[in-house]
Amino acid sequence: VKPVTGASVTQSTVLFPTADSWYDVDTMNRVAAEGQKDGVLSISVDSDIDKIPVYQRGGSIIPRKLRLRRSARLMKSDPYTLYVALDGSGKAQGSLYMDDEETFAHEKSEEYGLARFSVNVQNNSGTMMNEVDVGAAWKDDSTRQALVGGRTIERIIIMGMSHSPKEIKASGSDSVQFEFDAATKILIVKRPGVSALENWSLGFEF
Repeated sequence: VKPVTGASVTQSTVLFPTADSWYDVDTMNRVAAEGQKDGVLSISVDSDIDKIPVYQRGGSIIPRKLRLRRSARLMKSDPYTLYVALDGSGKAQGSLYMDDEETFAHEKSEEYGLARFSVNVQNNSGTMMNEVDVGAAWKDDSTRQALVGGRTIERIIIMGMSHSPKEIKASGSDSVQFEFDAATKILIVKRPGVSALENWSLGFEF
């Protein structure tokens, strides 16, 4: 995040470490590619009253809830969108911690889950996986299944995809709908039918 601290500012200079790729959070376009390990790239960007310069590092996965609500409590069962920013080698990883969002049950009775997402996309194939660890209270199958529906993933947005896959398949070999924009190199996986509280994988065929 590049804070804007002056009055009437419309442009800001952002310094990007060239050891990583960087993507604009609003447009999802890559603004800086990987280069020298210890280098810095200076770019002037728009930063008027409608724009705060925010960027996601290549190699990261950030889960977000996008429904606009009056309070965080009303967002409890809203689905997640995963924002995947590929690094120069076509990889990314991230995690998502989950609990009841209201009590201290995560400490008292170990009611929590931790999802670990990973993506690896190469020339001819690619995979995206989720591996879940849960606390003792969520290890029971019936308890866990009751929670799965409230932790769904409705969309996966992958930034920095060099070319479109021919097909994307879920763990059960079912094809998943997707859209690819060659100009922006953004792949959007629609309704993959998975939960953040379940182990799963998606296979990309090119």
